[in-house]
Amino acid sequence: MELLAVVALGVFALGYFLLGGADIGVGMLLPVLGRDVAQRRLVIAAIAPFFLGNEVWLVATAGVLVGNFPELEGELLSGLFPAVVLLLCGWILRDMGLWLRGRADVRAWWAICDATITGGSWAVALSWGWMFAGLLAGQFHAVATGPGAVLAAVAIAAVFAVHGLAFAALRLSGPLHQRARALFGRGDERRVFALTSAAMALLCLVVGIRLPLLDNTADPGTLGLLLSAMMVITPLLIAAQAYAWWVCRGRVERPSYL
Repeated sequence: MELLAVVALGVFALGYFLLGGADIGVGMLLPVLGRDVAQRRLVIAAIAPFFLGNEVWLVATAGVLVGNFPELEGELLSGLFPAVVLLLCGWILRDMGLWLRGRADVRAWWAICDATITGGSWAVALSWGWMFAGLLAGQFHAVATGPGAVLAAVAIAAVFAVHGLAFAALRLSGPLHQRARALFGRGDERRVFALTSAAMALLCLVVGIRLPLLDNTADPGTLGLLLSAMMVITPLLIAAQAYAWWVCRGRVERPSYL
């Protein structure tokens, strides 16, 4: 049962980093992909149908961590508190920009919202890089510091950016598609997306191995209750996500708002 709890945590974490990591990466490169207001609207339309559903995976991951690994969750939250605060601030800013951009037909308002989308996306990616920098070294009682931690955080954020770039190339059409492809060279966007997805999965796997998950599970009664609920909820979540991706599988041809 303890192993099943670890697998459940891994599934939800992978769902977030593979899917949510893509729209975070697109937000990071919004000013690069979209050179003017109209183009940025198209770039945002590429992630608009997915970003809210992708965030459900993060909420579910947090719920699994709190329920199945309560002591470890407390240690992680207190030890990594500065990075968690940065993550939440970036998350709020990014979502504010995405939700509010279409609420006013004013160029200055669009510029402000685009800046919050980009800045918030970078804050989210760098906060994950900051957390992973310490977790990869087995340090979860405090955030990592020093030049090595900075380099690791920037490198992991770059993985988010390339992951989003490949996703943008898969979703966009016309000149925006060509621009996205040109930014990562001659490689096929599907292959690049598969490679960045593998890099994300490898990061999650190594972090999971470094964390003392099996030694910090909840009591068997709690695990049995929570895992039973997850066996019902998880297929529904996957089905809803698959349906959304199927309905919005085509390339973006025109702007859309939430």
